[in-house]
Amino acid sequence: MKALTRTDFLFEGQKSVYHGKVRDVYDIDDDLLVMVATDRISAFDVILPKGIPYKGQVLNQIAAQFLDSTSDICPNWKLATPDPMVTVGLKCEGFRVEMIIRSILTGSAWRAYQEGCRELCGVPLPEGMRENERFPEPIITPTTKADEGHDMNISREEIIAQGLVSADDYAVMEDYTRKLFARGQEIAARHGLILVDTKYEFGKRDGKVYLIDEIHTPDSSRYFYADGYEENLAAGKPQRQLSKEFVRQWLIEHNFMNEPGQTMPEITDEYAESVSERYIELYEHITGEKFLKADTGADIAARIEKNVSEYLKTRA
Repeated sequence: MKALTRTDFLFEGQKSVYHGKVRDVYDIDDDLLVMVATDRISAFDVILPKGIPYKGQVLNQIAAQFLDSTSDICPNWKLATPDPMVTVGLKCEGFRVEMIIRSILTGSAWRAYQEGCRELCGVPLPEGMRENERFPEPIITPTTKADEGHDMNISREEIIAQGLVSADDYAVMEDYTRKLFARGQEIAARHGLILVDTKYEFGKRDGKVYLIDEIHTPDSSRYFYADGYEENLAAGKPQRQLSKEFVRQWLIEHNFMNEPGQTMPEITDEYAESVSERYIELYEHITGEKFLKADTGADIAARIEKNVSEYLKTRA
């Protein structure tokens, strides 16, 4: 099974390229962005040494569907998906924060809660909560957006005081975040899932706030199966979930959380294939559609270069 872990294109009008943890982003004439969802996978802010086949296609196609199905809520950057692994959209000036919204106490928030934390990003947390219990209402817990290393929790007040986002723009982002999350929860519920938490990124173009990057993918979101949620919560059992958390848990079990002195465990072909199957499973659950694998028999990068180049010619 082939996986695309690196790209090095030179498109017409290309100004620069940014290689992120998962996506490679090409700037075209300071006006458009070509975002390639590679098959790289990251956890604990480190890129794992082996790619996951079809992961990029899964992420790109889920994000594209959700961008289309939420465009009535707020403007977003997407223009087209000329390849299963690529979205082309408007270049926006990204804000240096990520808007994280949570409806259930789990993951890193639960780990902090266990250690006695009762306030997260300026939001007070109720006493006596159990793992995977719903909050009275969803809470927004922003983080700084780091190019390297760990993103850091930050409060609304600190964001505005540090000038990272103006009070007016933050109010718009907060409103969009709650509305986008509510729509995502509605769509997930129709497919027997619970959208537990997610993150959104926003940018600005021509004085207007846009939703940018991915949305409601297993890399940016956590999903639980609705069936059995209440029973598992009552019994204190782990929830059945579809998200990248299972990769984090596997790394934790192999004594890796990207802390000093820890060594990344071996990612075997068999484990990479099992992760690929989990990503495809989430795609089919959240979209209600059969996943159609793109052709990886030839050169994946050559296919992408051809499809994107042809699309850019239509924009010239």
